[in-house]
Amino acid sequence: MKLRSTIHYGFSSIIPKFFHHHLQCRGIVKVRLKWVKNRSLDHIIDTETDLKAACLLKDAIKRSSGGFLASNSIANWQKLLGLTIPVLRFMRRYPTLFDEFPHSKYPSLPCFRLTDTALMLHSQEESMHQTNEPDTVERLCKVLMMMKTRMVPLQSLSPLKWDLGLPDDYHKTLIPKYPDHFRVIKASNGLPCLKLGEWREEFAVSALQESNERGDGGEYREFKRGKSALAFPMSFPRGYGAQKKVKAWMEEFQKLPYISPYEDSRQIDPNSELMEKRVVGVLHEFLSLTIHKKTKRNYLRSLSEELNLPYKFTRIFTRYPGIFYLSLKCKTTTVAIKEGYRRGKLATPHPIARIREKYNYVMRTGLLYRGKGMNMMPKEDVLLDVGENTTEQEESAEEEPDIDDECNKGEISEEDLDSDED
Repeated sequence: MKLRSTIHYGFSSIIPKFFHHHLQCRGIVKVRLKWVKNRSLDHIIDTETDLKAACLLKDAIKRSSGGFLASNSIANWQKLLGLTIPVLRFMRRYPTLFDEFPHSKYPSLPCFRLTDTALMLHSQEESMHQTNEPDTVERLCKVLMMMKTRMVPLQSLSPLKWDLGLPDDYHKTLIPKYPDHFRVIKASNGLPCLKLGEWREEFAVSALQESNERGDGGEYREFKRGKSALAFPMSFPRGYGAQKKVKAWMEEFQKLPYISPYEDSRQIDPNSELMEKRVVGVLHEFLSLTIHKKTKRNYLRSLSEELNLPYKFTRIFTRYPGIFYLSLKCKTTTVAIKEGYRRGKLATPHPIARIREKYNYVMRTGLLYRGKGMNMMPKEDVLLDVGENTTEQEESAEEEPDIDDECNKGEISEEDLDSDED
């Protein structure tokens, strides 16, 4: 791979020429930016919260021994699924996915099984996971390669299954197939962990490096020679990019050396501007590895020590609004990279995201068929690629100062940024 020598040798070779000055640099004047709501991304987060909950419920039904779930067994799942309404009400909202029927022994107890449409989609999803297995293996290896100890507790990885595009039963079907890539071990605290089998040099290339290599190549050739830094793509809220102070700050930030998230950062001053750019790079790379280019803040918090992130790393998302977006939609804190989206949808949808869009289409149709039967949706519709038919939202209306919203009111406070609750 073209990038191999850069990744392996670049950091140590550049330090004497370029990095030493910045290791202690704290001279960049920061500008305090007011948080601005992105209605387009908030809408996506709102929609995909329901989509994720529906898919998790679908997987739970598939795992169940009887092929159904009784309503009393899922009554307390509301917070776990990230829902703002009771689970029973949520499942009744989508009859094209979930077929309600009375329990055989307790007729007053509602139960739910998958419709034929949902089973067809699940079959397509399983096939897609098999087709994209090499990509999934690479993505999981990259996550482990970013960790200090090259391992992650399974309890921290489990909530990220959806975001990373892992099969529901990845620990049974995927991990055992790749013993050279992954090992399940017990950590010193007794928790089971997934550990990297061996370092994969060909995977140690960040999304930012790949995108620059695919570009005109001039800037990237200079970076490989240690003569320049890689710049993060930025898309500022309306009006911010034109402000002189903001522009000057970002220009100085972009000039700082780029450190691959796969490099050892222990020799960098933790209080320096260079370390802050390294943290930006780590967060940018982790979000780039997710299917929908976003995840929950608390999922990252559970990995913060392994990723060598500062305690108050959430402030990075509001400090660099040209790179990241932080949302408080749906009573949780979600973080996203803005370059992953264009005109109200994913800029480059992953095949798994396209399958999930079919679920979303079926759910939207289910709202129309509610109360009219469980399998009224034409199965031919499920076989169509509906990804291109989603409504696009104009970029000009994407971001605007926050005025009023049930989940987003006023500025994001220090308490919101540092809170442990999502």
